[in-house]
Amino acid sequence: MSNTNYLIGITGGSASGKTLFLNRLIEKFDNDQVCIISQDNYYIDRNDQPIDQNGIHNFDRPESINKDEFARDIKLIKEGEGFQRLEYTFNNPSKTPRLLTFSPAPIVIVEGLFVMHFKEVNELMDLRIFIDAEDHVRLKRRIIRDNQERGYDLDDVLYRFENHVMPTYEKYLKPLKNAADLIIPNNSSFDNALNVLTCFLRHRLKS
Repeated sequence: MSNTNYLIGITGGSASGKTLFLNRLIEKFDNDQVCIISQDNYYIDRNDQPIDQNGIHNFDRPESINKDEFARDIKLIKEGEGFQRLEYTFNNPSKTPRLLTFSPAPIVIVEGLFVMHFKEVNELMDLRIFIDAEDHVRLKRRIIRDNQERGYDLDDVLYRFENHVMPTYEKYLKPLKNAADLIIPNNSSFDNALNVLTCFLRHRLKS
């Protein structure tokens, strides 16, 4: 097994399927082989979030993320050091934040909207993956996810998608898509791409 860790950045538009792809990928490996760092746990306090012209908090802006701490913790893992961080629960009253522990591993996966946008984070990656899906597919997934996981009603989800999600995608994410090492379409299935990446990573672990 290689003595160095291999950092993979997984990005893409909101509700493109990043988390599902990640979960399916890590099922292929033992717990001690993979460390996952999610951008979701680096949101700044809700009271400090950007506010749009209608007074609605916008969680889909780069300023919503504490990029310095995000990059710092990735560097710690890359250097072989662990860390702890409190889970971010999006103000969901039904969820109690957990204290998460992150330990070094041969494969480190960093997931989030701005993995490629934040230069300090992007430069740490060995492989950059962009999960891609059509707008209407992402909207459907976002409606389901935000209702089930974050308690947002339909009007709220539609407002955020039109005024926050899409402008962010067009400005910060779409221009970087072709700079990714792999673009994985996920309108219906990503199984073939998942199998290829799994084989590649298993080969790295044996080398």
